[in-house]
Amino acid sequence: MSLLKRLLNPNYKSDEKAKQADKADRSSYFPEQKLPIDEKFTFNFKNNGGKFIYCEDWEDISEAFDNIMLENDWYEQNVFCVNEMLTKKFDGFNLNFTKNTDSKFFFSTCESLVSTNGSILLSSNQIKEKKLSELPSNFIIFATTSQIVETISEGLRKIKNQSTGYIPSNITTIQDFETEKEKDFMSYGSSAKNLYLLLLEDL
Repeated sequence: MSLLKRLLNPNYKSDEKAKQADKADRSSYFPEQKLPIDEKFTFNFKNNGGKFIYCEDWEDISEAFDNIMLENDWYEQNVFCVNEMLTKKFDGFNLNFTKNTDSKFFFSTCESLVSTNGSILLSSNQIKEKKLSELPSNFIIFATTSQIVETISEGLRKIKNQSTGYIPSNITTIQDFETEKEKDFMSYGSSAKNLYLLLLEDL
């Protein structure tokens, strides 16, 4: 079942309960069923505190973006964005696109979405040579379903395969999207971001 059908199908939860009951009846010698990577990413991303918005087309993307602007009162603000495709697509939203990190939010694409830990893989293609701590605390990331990968290693291979003569530097991941939560020793030193993900179906 596709991601869209799983999200919109009212019987999906009852289907899942049936599957869980069936799983309980199965012998312990059977291998455990593997969760699809899109479903695993969605679960882990939300568990990290990210705000996930699934979109079927560009009309959905524009509507979701508009709602984010209204919700946070971000209209007429500076936006750190180095991606020309995004600045052209969202030119009519009364925003000041700049390469200055002292902005209200960071608007960008990404390299991959990593399902294993629900993280976002970024490189110098998106953030130049900036550190995550230098970027605005608010992120809006635009990505497509074809960018979901199982592991960080797979994401790195994808970067290498897509690069022709130039491999991006400053490759990093971000997976802490709850700016208000209390830090534990595992997240010490990380830079939490308030992150919205606009995910466009392209499969």
